[in-house]
Amino acid sequence: MLTRRDFAGVASCAICAVAGFAATEALAQGNPPATTPGLTRKILFQQDGPTPGYVTIIAEAEIEPSVMIARHTHPGIESAYILEGGLDLAIEGQPTRPVKAGDAFMVPPNTPHAGGKNGDKKTKIAVTYIVEKGKPLASPA
Repeated sequence: MLTRRDFAGVASCAICAVAGFAATEALAQGNPPATTPGLTRKILFQQDGPTPGYVTIIAEAEIEPSVMIARHTHPGIESAYILEGGLDLAIEGQPTRPVKAGDAFMVPPNTPHAGGKNGDKKTKIAVTYIVEKGKPLASPA
């Protein structure tokens, strides 16, 4: 289990390179992601750690205009930074809020969340996942 102390060390590397928002069923080991129409994800970096049993994945996600990202969870922390565009972000236990270029957000482990495109421009997001190794990167919620 990733403790606060373990994560603090990772987070101190300036959001650990930024994270992405993509609801696919790709495995954290780098298997090809499932196809979600209007959503693409490019894995930029992947490495075991920060603690045994976890993997860190840095990715870039692109969401086409009007695409809805279905409610899903991740087996770890998702940290994201909106590079372009924006979306309406719904994280369980929080009010739905718009996020736009320059905004960042974090989704706690195993917390259901979804996104709705709130504009007519493509959205580009930088994402970092710190997830349990061997589990699907995203699962329907």
